[in-house]
Amino acid sequence: MTTPQLYPGQTVVPHRQLSPEALRGVVEEFVTRDGTDYGDRWVPLEDRVQQVLDLLRQGAATLLFERETGRTHLVAAQR
Repeated sequence: MTTPQLYPGQTVVPHRQLSPEALRGVVEEFVTRDGTDYGDRWVPLEDRVQQVLDLLRQGAATLLFERETGRTHLVAAQR
């Protein structure tokens, strides 16, 4: 795991190094936390999880771990 200058105080977590169960748990926690509103329409949990997993697998999103709070975050990947 690396901590690039781009994400001070956070560690990039290579999602492929997590077990499928751990990755799903991280993604589920992310898509169900407050502030992850999908607008006027309801989107099933499985669809939200799959959308995020697809972004990670495509390299369009990066998983970060914030050491100070112990929380994970997903951000748009820097290319």
